[in-house]
Amino acid sequence: MRIRPSAVVRFAGEDCSLGLKTLSEQSASLASGLRAAGVRPGDRVGLLMGNEPDFLRGLFALSRLGAAACPLPLPAGGRDAYVGRVQGILRTAGVRDVLVSARLARLGALTGRALEGARALGTAELEGHAGTVDGPAVPASAEAVVQFTSGSTARPKGVRLTQANVLAGLRAISAGIALRPDSDRAAVWLPLFHDMGLFGLLSAVLTGADATVWTPSAFVKRPERWLREMTADGCTACAMPNFAYDYLCDGVAAEDVPGLDLGRWRVAFNGAEPVADAALRRFARHFAPAGFRPTAMMPVYGMAEATLAVTFPPLGREPRTDWADRRALAGDGLARPVPAGTAHARPLVSVGSAVAGLEIRITGESGVLPERRIGEIEVRGASVTDGYVGDVAQPFTADGWLRTGDLGYLADGELYVTGRRKEMMTLRGENHYPEDVERAVREHRLVHRRRCAAYSEPGEDGGSIVLVVESTAREGAERDAFVAELRGMVRSDAGLDEVDVRVVPPDTIPRTSSGKLRRLALASLPG
Repeated sequence: MRIRPSAVVRFAGEDCSLGLKTLSEQSASLASGLRAAGVRPGDRVGLLMGNEPDFLRGLFALSRLGAAACPLPLPAGGRDAYVGRVQGILRTAGVRDVLVSARLARLGALTGRALEGARALGTAELEGHAGTVDGPAVPASAEAVVQFTSGSTARPKGVRLTQANVLAGLRAISAGIALRPDSDRAAVWLPLFHDMGLFGLLSAVLTGADATVWTPSAFVKRPERWLREMTADGCTACAMPNFAYDYLCDGVAAEDVPGLDLGRWRVAFNGAEPVADAALRRFARHFAPAGFRPTAMMPVYGMAEATLAVTFPPLGREPRTDWADRRALAGDGLARPVPAGTAHARPLVSVGSAVAGLEIRITGESGVLPERRIGEIEVRGASVTDGYVGDVAQPFTADGWLRTGDLGYLADGELYVTGRRKEMMTLRGENHYPEDVERAVREHRLVHRRRCAAYSEPGEDGGSIVLVVESTAREGAERDAFVAELRGMVRSDAGLDEVDVRVVPPDTIPRTSSGKLRRLALASLPG
């Protein structure tokens, strides 16, 4: 990587910019303070920080010591659930010390409950420590990050990532988009404790490109303002989940779009959750008057276990959609091509081919599968973890490939993801993808922000498929008519005669920190 020492990370809303030279000096001072506090090489240290300069200072300080950073989630939603999650991470990863920013320390009682049993080290008390960190160079095999997964189908797991894993992953991202230190600027609003936010920012920092960092709330509360600030800063690359592109379409009125300038947006990563063909087309159409180019949209596939990037499409190509027979996908495990828009057709978006340093394959009971046969996606390469922390099942095959738990197929050498193995729904012996049921109703005017999720419930009579839909439809005749319409849409589009439709208030369906649906948690919802 070619690092530009003059590169700067700007933290929007804080009137603060952090140059790489200053970052180096401050992280060295913080490392000295941490060492004086007893942190040693090989320790795992929690990072309880928001999208703020302290996060980068802490991360690089720990790296200098040869200690591993374990980013912790921030408080959101239920307080008891948050405390339980943090306590679980600390226990699983064996974290004894947690580096806490001054801002997070002010949360008081909640922070104290979450960190009970660990020693909280405030950055404010450790800053400005005299001394240097001397000693042998940190080996490439040393743990750099313990990244906890978002847990869409299971409890979060701690992914061990070495210095070598992280550098290989960041090189793959930089090379995959031809990141240019002198002219590119990254935009980051996803939480830095999430792998897409963390490694998206680090790919810019360690390449020497400038970056601007917002808080997640800045994006969620004022999407139009965020988009204006992003373009005013001259940002050229940004990574977001699929739902965020829909959110921007909803948040920026059509009459305001021509006043934006999206012509410099060169790379719009779309990942962290299934990529929807309809969302890609809607975003490109909505923001075309602002100069957004469809070639900027990059549907990608990645995961924490591979230090984020697994597959990228060719740079500068419009998204590619493969239309496959839905019945053959679920029933025969075959991606049989059909004309676009025909009955029983499901659009699947290409997420490209393996990034530099990685290999992918599709496997089934008979072994490695040929193109257009659906099986589990497996990966291996320089950026792939060597396993999870703690006493949990490890995700590897006998010959050393990482089992992702995702289903998909290859066509013309490119990957198409069809769903999660654990989320496949079975009704009376027939398989169904939840995405097929959800796509049938997502665009209904009474579905709140296209938020719905399907899952299967077991039962003595063969079980049932449940569709949970967020809506403000009123109780009574309006809701009854709404439910009947949804059942008819599922029957017509997905070919399912019996679906239990449950209407819930907006913001009820559980999601991960990246916005990914937690379908397996739906059964615990009331109603």
